[in-house]
Amino acid sequence: MKYIFLLLTLFLTTFFQGFSQNNTSLFAITGQSVKNFNWMDIRALNMKTGNVEKVLFENGKTEFSYINAEDKTPIKEIKLKGTPTKLSIGDTRVESQQIILQNPTPTSLLTAALAFDKKHNRLFFATLHDGRLIWLDLAKGGQASFFTIDQPLIVQSDYNDEAMNITRMTMGADGYGYALTNDASHLLRFSTGKKIVITDLGALLDDENNKSISIHNKCTSWGGDIVADAYGKLYLFSASHQVFEIDIKTKTAKLKGAVINLPTSYTLNGAAVNENNEVIVSSANTYDGFYTISMKDLSATKMPTSTQVYNASDLASSNLLFQTNKTGSAVLPQFEILGNKYISLYPNPVSNGEVKVVFENHLPGQYKIALTDIQGRMIENSVVNIQYPGEAVTFKIKTNPVKGVYMIKITNKENFIIYSDKLVVE
Repeated sequence: MKYIFLLLTLFLTTFFQGFSQNNTSLFAITGQSVKNFNWMDIRALNMKTGNVEKVLFENGKTEFSYINAEDKTPIKEIKLKGTPTKLSIGDTRVESQQIILQNPTPTSLLTAALAFDKKHNRLFFATLHDGRLIWLDLAKGGQASFFTIDQPLIVQSDYNDEAMNITRMTMGADGYGYALTNDASHLLRFSTGKKIVITDLGALLDDENNKSISIHNKCTSWGGDIVADAYGKLYLFSASHQVFEIDIKTKTAKLKGAVINLPTSYTLNGAAVNENNEVIVSSANTYDGFYTISMKDLSATKMPTSTQVYNASDLASSNLLFQTNKTGSAVLPQFEILGNKYISLYPNPVSNGEVKVVFENHLPGQYKIALTDIQGRMIENSVVNIQYPGEAVTFKIKTNPVKGVYMIKITNKENFIIYSDKLVVE
């Protein structure tokens, strides 16, 4: 009996183990089988081959919890606005001119927008029909744990309005998540910590050299996905193979060209950056497989997937474009983000040139705090002496750097890095 109990315990704990984060993790929103276009499943893929390595969530099969992160209550129903006759996604009822979806799963309303938050080990995604922001906590073992908040990324007056569908999402170099509506009239930013804050940054603008191909054009520029680079910009790969560079500060979209060597019937729907500074892309409507795109000439090369190919409406990874320079110099500093388990800093973003650093569990001693730019060049540094665990010190940025993303790292007396993270200066 003891042996059987141990086997049962092992099965339950390994059915959905906490997924360890790394730079080779590629995540995908897929259909459940061939010719299935309901994008409700979440899989982890091999970044080099596209082969499935782990099923994180299979709609209708995987046990899960679905919780409101603000009041800790289970999600038992979702209210929508639109034409009821076009809705065929589960048990519904109509009440006061609203459609009530009862006992929803986290992906009931389909999803085509996914982002991997490496710092908190979470997969964020947006539902296609109501713009709801949801995340899967990959650090939790046992059943799949999903969370959401009441405020949607975008308020949709009609779930059938494709212009307002969110089909593009990524994590930026500044640590924020970014999402974009199909018509590019709403660039949305969201924080990923304990309190989720959503900000509508407004509509994207066309660069003056875009000419006839507008970022808002349905035929050329809707759908697809966005990825981020190490310099704070976004890159949109549209379903019709067009590529735009997006400056978040000015909200300007500049046409870079069109992807070449992709099949004509291949709708480009998912995009994620691999370790070789290439963009992996997927299609939601074909089973031709995954391709990698070179950022040098936007040429596509097919990946050697040997197992079943799933249609994927979106992809995500933890990598940034131009994160490393193959000529030898590192664009990002050569250390990993360690997060804030033992050390925390606030505010972030910072606007007054002062950052509080709290040494929550570290021993008394001497530590060095250094602020660098994204290329690792020194901006400011300071030596502090900590007297007791939990002590807070003020790190002053005297050089008044320009607005943007910087790196802050803390080393001990032996010059060993004990903390590093991004710091946004506003």
